Amino acid sequence: SLAPRKTGASMRRGAKQATPQLRIIGGQWRGRKLQFPDRPGLRPTGDRIRETLFNWLGPHLQAAKCLDLFAGSGALGMEALSRGGAHCDFVDADQEAVTTVVQHHKTRDATECSTVSCDMAEHYLRRTSDTWDIVFIDPPFTLRLGESTLIRLAHDARLTKASRVYFETSRSQPEPVPEELYDVLREKTTGDVCYRLLSPRYNS
Repeated sequence: SLAPRKTGASMRRGAKQATPQLRIIGGQWRGRKLQFPDRPGLRPTGDRIRETLFNWLGPHLQAAKCLDLFAGSGALGMEALSRGGAHCDFVDADQEAVTTVVQHHKTRDATECSTVSCDMAEHYLRRTSDTWDIVFIDPPFTLRLGESTLIRLAHDARLTKASRVYFETSRSQPEPVPEELYDVLREKTTGDVCYRLLSPRYNS
């Protein structure tokens, strides 16, 4: 769980649980807290996994144009901006989550380097012609929207040969990577999370 450890008054029986939050772990906003709503399926990527992911991305982050689909708390996109990303588009179908992401941007003075859309990922990709250097795909595990999103990104030419795609799924019920469209560059598991870094097999 990413909910903060209960201390003081919050330990007392019947006390209201604190608002869930996490910290940005690297870059210009390192240590800054991000609060997020307690919503069904909203499962921010944990610190250990984010640290590994952004070590993988390394030099690809500088001046990168990013897309955080199924943004939820916005942690992945905000981490990318903190570490040198030039711009990030945040997309989520949950209005409360989107409102929270907008507030993060105002607090961090990040409104000039980001856009936030309340939309389903599939609809968003259909109505845009943009391409991205880095795409984060971390949908609620039970919805199993990851594979279809990977296919749409590739078929609609939303990536370049140098793009990198982060794909997070359940370890116990993993979604497959379309092998004809992507190479798996890195793969690890932590708890019930399987996470992979992908490279597209085509050049847009």
